Amino acid sequence: MVAHSTMPSGTRMPDAVAAKLEQLVLDGIIRPGQLLPSERRLCDKLGVSRASLREGLRVLRGKGIIETRQGRGSVVARLIPRRDDSPLMHLFRDHPRTLYDLLEVRALLEGESARLAALRGTAADRVVIGHRYEAMANYVDQPGEIDVERLARYDHGFHLSICEASHNPVLVHTLQSLTDLLLSSVFASVKNLYHRPASRERINRQHERLYRAVIEQDAEVARQAALEHLESIGASLREIEAENERLVRSAMRLEAWQ
Repeated sequence: MVAHSTMPSGTRMPDAVAAKLEQLVLDGIIRPGQLLPSERRLCDKLGVSRASLREGLRVLRGKGIIETRQGRGSVVARLIPRRDDSPLMHLFRDHPRTLYDLLEVRALLEGESARLAALRGTAADRVVIGHRYEAMANYVDQPGEIDVERLARYDHGFHLSICEASHNPVLVHTLQSLTDLLLSSVFASVKNLYHRPASRERINRQHERLYRAVIEQDAEVARQAALEHLESIGASLREIEAENERLVRSAMRLEAWQ
């Protein structure tokens, strides 16, 4: 829902309208692909004339922030280029060693987003985080085989909801721009760790600690929980890698003696 707004004085009205709508996009209130409210509703909420609103929308179209589709209205444009088309993304995905680099970046970004979420998160943010956490926890607790890709999306959704509660648009859009890579790192951790009972229990415990800290608004514990969770995943994956290398060397020695 778009809140009532007062326009800054000394600014041309269409530019002020454009600036307000840009802020709503930055804050994630209106998201890429989402249809803008009707002109009548926007005029009412922003307190402007239809002529000023239309001129403001024209400014946003000129910047490529919104797109007008015939018979549908105006929608927020894709703010970030398609990730799959980036040669850099192909390089990252095709070279597994960058997984550890990504975990380091996640620790930097998600540690701070957890701290800010604990400090700035609203009651509504905590409801969303709770829903995402419960969806993930309930799926893990259900009997039967776990679908790795599905759990990875639950896991990513939980972490993203914490980032969104940071109310830092740059942080949120930075993490959203890394969605494909983040999902690949979550997928790798789930695939390699969740079938090991000790690792599975540890990850579940870490997620619960992070969730509790954010909900209870304990900023420093939230930051530490996020950092320890990601550092633990990196250490566990490295240990599995080393274990596999030891197994290969042992098999080669055994083969040499036969």
